[in-house]
Amino acid sequence: MKHILIINAGQSFAHSSGKFNKTVTQHTVAFFERFMDVEVKVTTISEGYDKEKEVEKFVWADYIIYHTPMWWFQVANGFKTYIDEVFTAGHGKGIYRNDGRRSENPDINYGTGGMLQGRKYMVTSSWNAPKTAFTLPGEFFKQTSVDEGPLFGFHSMNAFASLEKLESFHFHDVEKNADILRDMQAYENHLEKVFTEIITEKLIS
Repeated sequence: MKHILIINAGQSFAHSSGKFNKTVTQHTVAFFERFMDVEVKVTTISEGYDKEKEVEKFVWADYIIYHTPMWWFQVANGFKTYIDEVFTAGHGKGIYRNDGRRSENPDINYGTGGMLQGRKYMVTSSWNAPKTAFTLPGEFFKQTSVDEGPLFGFHSMNAFASLEKLESFHFHDVEKNADILRDMQAYENHLEKVFTEIITEKLIS
């Protein structure tokens, strides 16, 4: 039995309604429901949560899938609050033990005190910015990828907890040129590629 935790970080704020990430979350749930021996839990941050129970979900999960909008080049404020509260609550309870260093040599081993070894995570992000803003010379992000740029700290946070990164998926130009059918098909193709192990197990059974 594989355990999947899906975290929907979409929220209503200003001109954003959270509908896009709700749609992405629904497609993720539907994808995994096709396979036997898979149990899915969903946290929708905007609906509220118990931080201690969220810690339990992280410990329970084999895979954590985050869905987040990007606001001003960072994750949404509700998602940041969730991370701060849940990961702090997870100190010594399954998310991280300490920062990994020892007092006799504090200059080394920072970031090795995580407790989520053996678990993997994937993140999707949604942007108004087109993909070309990250890839073309002279454009805004100077050919720095989402993962190496705006989400660098996010990936570091997961690594601190000893989570293993799976290939991300980023939705671009979702305000001015959204194409839900196209985007969801591309996303499903990504899921099929990333989660080949689960799909293979289903075919064998």
